[in-house]
Amino acid sequence: MKNQQHPQTMPTLQFVQRTLLGMTAVLLWTTGALAGSPEPVKFVSGLAGGSGSTIGPGGALYVPEPAAGKISRIDPRTGAVTTFATGLPKIIPGIGIGGAMDVEFIGSTAYVLVTLVGVDVGGSDVVGIYRVDTSNSFTVIADIGAFSLSHPPSTPFFVPTGVQYALEKYRNGFLVTDGHHNRVLHVMRDGAISELITFGNIVPTGLALVGSLVFMTEAGPVPHLPENGKVIAFGPWRHVVWEVASGAPLLVDVEIGSRFDLFALSQGTWNGVAEGSPALPFTGSLVKANLDGSFSVVADGLNIPTSMEIIGDTAYVVSLVGEIWKIDDISSPRHRKRH
Repeated sequence: MKNQQHPQTMPTLQFVQRTLLGMTAVLLWTTGALAGSPEPVKFVSGLAGGSGSTIGPGGALYVPEPAAGKISRIDPRTGAVTTFATGLPKIIPGIGIGGAMDVEFIGSTAYVLVTLVGVDVGGSDVVGIYRVDTSNSFTVIADIGAFSLSHPPSTPFFVPTGVQYALEKYRNGFLVTDGHHNRVLHVMRDGAISELITFGNIVPTGLALVGSLVFMTEAGPVPHLPENGKVIAFGPWRHVVWEVASGAPLLVDVEIGSRFDLFALSQGTWNGVAEGSPALPFTGSLVKANLDGSFSVVADGLNIPTSMEIIGDTAYVVSLVGEIWKIDDISSPRHRKRH
């Protein structure tokens, strides 16, 4: 049965951190706002688009290149790019997003989330999760497109197979956000799919897990106003959803830092072209949640960011235009409050 969720109001950050740590980590969350912030540095360029990302075997960064239908491996020390897998469905010209959207590992095996490639948008491939068997062969383990056709959402939609955005391993399977159908799916490796949690028109995007606690970003409905850009949290008690922080436009990802800070990625000011179109170039930002539920800006001027990974105290931000930007010292308290 579908159970549409509504965020609860409470001192969420304190509760969330005590739930996660049961000790003093709450003291590490920023409460101030001083001048100055880290400068993003272009680390990699020339990728065939960019969408999701993950940290895989050996601590390397793995990033889908939707326009090329491949997954690339990036050395986080040198920026050297090598091809990990190729031959995935490519983004359909004219749509703007889709193809290989995100990648995740269970052990040494990679799984790729593929979206917007079905017959409903002029394609001929399966919308779902693909297991990487070799560098150029794949097995579809879950047909999310077929599930979506058989289980349409309660909110309005015009893409029957949905627009899946993020993939995160969860309980011997995966969580998948669908930003168009406004829900999170639980997908098992045997192909079983169920609806974990359903929302109103909030546009779920990025995911991060700490134990059984799920953090999720909301881009918010068009025009993606800052007040609708939120990070929420839910867990096994998913009948309750907590609003963690809000106030940044078109949020697309969330990660927990090495010192238990919570970071979110804002794509920036929506370009206003159409539903599903991205933000204006160079309006994106990396933000950090404050105890009062607001955000402080860590770095801004990002060019249509889509996802991020954190290694130590460094954020690696993937861009829709095929770049990866590196931001050091993200846990520094020298951040300015977002208004």
